[in-house]
Amino acid sequence: MDKITVQYLPEVEDYLNELAYVLFQKKYFGFLENSFNYVDNIVDFIEYNLPIFPSKETPNHLIELGSRYIFYKANSNTTWFIFFENQNNRFLVTFITNNNSEIVQFL
Repeated sequence: MDKITVQYLPEVEDYLNELAYVLFQKKYFGFLENSFNYVDNIVDFIEYNLPIFPSKETPNHLIELGSRYIFYKANSNTTWFIFFENQNNRFLVTFITNNNSEIVQFL
């Protein structure tokens, strides 16, 4: 089996690196460690599921975010949308947002 590679645009890496701190500061989590675990779960989902999870084609008016996307339901209130490009067994995560974003109403 061919090796699968998942990479992230630098701005996506920055977003994920800052997300734990933002969630903690906004009091979504009482402990910083829990906030980091939450973000780790998102990344784990991406790393494991991006190659195997059925993806959807991004609508043309959002194509600049990435040509395909999958979603991760983190809990009953929050769903994360992961946009990406794919060529052969190489995946490039191009954008991440959640259901609180205005963008998702266009999916």
